[in-house]
Amino acid sequence: MERAAQQVLSNAGQLVGEEFRLLRTVGGEVAELRDELATMSALLRMHTEAEDGAVDHFVREWMKQLRELAYDAEDCIDLYIFRIKCGPKLGVYIWCKRQFERLLPRYRLAGKMRALRARAVAISERHARHGVSRDALGRSRSLALVPVLGASAHALRPTNDPDQLVGVAEQAIDLANKVQAVTDKERDMNLKVFSIVGFGGLGKTTLAMEVCRQLETDFDRQANVSVSQAFDGGKDLQVLLKRVLHQVAKAKSQNDKGINEEVNDSLGAIDAMDVDQLATKLKEFLDDKRYLIVVDDVWTISAWDAIQSKLPSSRHGSRIIVTTRIDSVAKECSDPTIGIYPIKQLNLADSTKLFMSKAFGSVEASCPTELESTMNKILKKCGGLPLAIISIGSLLASYRSPESKDMWDTICKSIGSQMDSSPTLEGMRQIITLSYNHLPYNLKGCMMYLSIFPEDYEIRTIRLLYRWIAEGLVEEKRGLTLKEVAESYFDELISRSMIVPTSGMGYNGRAKACRVHDMMLEVMVSKSLEANFVSVVGSQYEGVSYDRIRRLSIHDAPMESSSKKQNKKKIAGHGKSNGMKCVRSLTMFEIEGHSILSRLREFTLLRVLDLEGCKGLENKHVKHICGMYLLRFLSLRSTEVSVLPKKIGELEHLQMLNVDWTCIEELPEELTKLEKLEHVDFRNKHDWSIMWTPPQGLSKMKALREVNYIIVNDVHVAKEVGELGQLRQIGIWVSHENQEVLPELACSLSKRYSLRSLSIGCFEQGPVNFLLQMESPPRLLRHLYIDGDINELPNWVGSLAYLIDIDIMNTCLVGDQLFGVLCKLPNLQKIWLGPRGYIGHELVARTAHNFPMLRNLVCHCTSMHPTLQFENGSMDKLEGLSVEFGADGRSLVGIQHLPNLKEVELIGVKDNSTLSNSLDQLIAESKTRKEHNQFKVVAKYQ
Repeated sequence: MERAAQQVLSNAGQLVGEEFRLLRTVGGEVAELRDELATMSALLRMHTEAEDGAVDHFVREWMKQLRELAYDAEDCIDLYIFRIKCGPKLGVYIWCKRQFERLLPRYRLAGKMRALRARAVAISERHARHGVSRDALGRSRSLALVPVLGASAHALRPTNDPDQLVGVAEQAIDLANKVQAVTDKERDMNLKVFSIVGFGGLGKTTLAMEVCRQLETDFDRQANVSVSQAFDGGKDLQVLLKRVLHQVAKAKSQNDKGINEEVNDSLGAIDAMDVDQLATKLKEFLDDKRYLIVVDDVWTISAWDAIQSKLPSSRHGSRIIVTTRIDSVAKECSDPTIGIYPIKQLNLADSTKLFMSKAFGSVEASCPTELESTMNKILKKCGGLPLAIISIGSLLASYRSPESKDMWDTICKSIGSQMDSSPTLEGMRQIITLSYNHLPYNLKGCMMYLSIFPEDYEIRTIRLLYRWIAEGLVEEKRGLTLKEVAESYFDELISRSMIVPTSGMGYNGRAKACRVHDMMLEVMVSKSLEANFVSVVGSQYEGVSYDRIRRLSIHDAPMESSSKKQNKKKIAGHGKSNGMKCVRSLTMFEIEGHSILSRLREFTLLRVLDLEGCKGLENKHVKHICGMYLLRFLSLRSTEVSVLPKKIGELEHLQMLNVDWTCIEELPEELTKLEKLEHVDFRNKHDWSIMWTPPQGLSKMKALREVNYIIVNDVHVAKEVGELGQLRQIGIWVSHENQEVLPELACSLSKRYSLRSLSIGCFEQGPVNFLLQMESPPRLLRHLYIDGDINELPNWVGSLAYLIDIDIMNTCLVGDQLFGVLCKLPNLQKIWLGPRGYIGHELVARTAHNFPMLRNLVCHCTSMHPTLQFENGSMDKLEGLSVEFGADGRSLVGIQHLPNLKEVELIGVKDNSTLSNSLDQLIAESKTRKEHNQFKVVAKYQ
């Protein structure tokens, strides 16, 4: 990718500055190569921004050669820095000796630079010799408007019967009711815009067209137009308005046979009109009519603004339906009182029906027993995506007999390569690839990077962000940290439906983890292999060979042991011929480990080493990690490693260290030398109370942003916590025996205005009353966790205007000490109440409390009195309620006072009679509500 060239520009510039005075030859060569790389970077960016159809095979190969040259140049410079790195604070004699020893490496570097420049010249000459025009790299403009009903428009309709929609019938009825509803004459007669948002291929167009069909008699005029990625407000807008006018004019002539001649004259004049004239004519046609217009596949807010500005306003209850893949566009288009309509993926039952209709000709058909398991695997890969189900089902329609199992298995294992070669799957690939093509160039590399992870893998957000940063995929932006820029990338990919958020929300309002849809992942793997961006070994990638490996990802391969051995030999063989020094990231997902662990010493230029969950990792392997000078990301999470060497303090570029859930019992004091370290995660898997106990010198770690679990039992360390200016998240455990530490800790926390997440716990459920002594809280807190006995919630909790969620346990609160304080928080959305968090006679949410934003209440406090009561107006916004039933049972009073409740979860043993009674009570209460306002009741038995 072009980021490789940009990264090496930075490295080369640094090298010129530091080394030019010492050896002009090297500096000159680096400067020359820098100019070459600047040109490469521009070309690579042009290639990245070009759409698939704009770049032919020769240009792709040319770009691949440039990309490899950029990688090699970066490796050359990094290897030089790695080999001649001079330690700090050396004596004069040793310094002079080191400078002499560095002369030969510098001359060798100069020679390699000349060779790289020669390669660059050769690539340029080869390009010129074959006469490929630079214009081939220009972004190709898509047609301004695509056909209204594309190949996927009927994807969910297995027959010609319009009433037989698979998977979206209920959604269509629901949306149609909302579109046509007029409950308030004054408000609802105004023009309203509804947005359907979702991943490409989910059936947004089909849903919109079905709504139009159902409402055909409710609107005087209807029109349907589609928008392209390259839409602009000039000629493209003119074509769109013409299409709208042609459709409404034809509808007018059909409704009134006496005006055919007038309409025909108007249609003839339309083609000669400019944008303003078209807008005027459209207003004339629709001025006194109730109209419904579908604007399909809007990609940008600017495109919508241009379209909306030319559509006539209406006081007759007119409606516009917009479909888009991008959440931010949907929010901008929609009426703020309506919100957006996220289209749902098909469930398994509907997916099966749709697949059967295409593969076997009928939703009522039966699948041969021999093919059922493969069908289920295919449906799992399709992930409820109708377009994928339709395409693959159609491909297999010619192979319906049980004897076709081999063909089904082959297609199931090679969907990615089939999309590249099969005409039947080409349309699906194009639809999915559209979303990727529309990404800004800096997000394309981040998206392609996800091909490292296996199918259905839940990727923790923090892990992904720091990996992007370590790989140099995140651009520097003035006024923002790299972490903040990476977070904006993640949010953008979520907004564009490129990745799917999973798990809960973090303290920053961001999903804690994400997944990539299997079909999108197949496209990303295909593009990654083409660009030699990621090399994947194992699983379905058996048989793929690689020239040079830059990013190595080893998956757990569900194959015969002999095949596993061949795979390992393939990697080993690659290493013998070319070495592992070109590999910049190594990720292992294999449960049993891999022979490559014994060769970690060869990965000299690694930036990322991610061995999370690798069972074959041993202490003897870890010592080699300390020699990876350029390492920025290190994860040994969920391994059996028990020792972290002291030399870890020599990895001065390390930004992320995750040794959580390992057998390590203490982190070395040398960790405080890592002044670039931003994130530390450590906890012993066998004893949760074993955490990092920072030594004096913690304040030297100026970059530290997030440290999840630390023990503070030293007064000096307590003071130093207040000097960590970048700190955003910290979890601190204390002992009530260290009374002299607690006041200093309270003082330090008062200084940390940058904190967004604060967790405070006390061993042995001791008191945490020192929180009452805090002069002022970190007022930007979004998450607060308190675990320890306290007389009352501190008054300052009620002033945390940005707090989103609070977790409380062992606080032993009574009366209104809980809800009486928390109801003052304007943005509080979640309360988690754990064991002994409350011990009063009953917990009552009173009318006076009136929580303004509370969405979720989790009450797992079995030590409290059984009654949990809600008074009218106390928690009107509450949507989720989770209650645990202990031995004393539990009674829920006032559920009828929770008007927006969507789901109630009851937890306890099966023979708990009070749980059963509450379950029946809740089901009965739900049935008394109107259908659209009923809530789901779930029982989880321990």
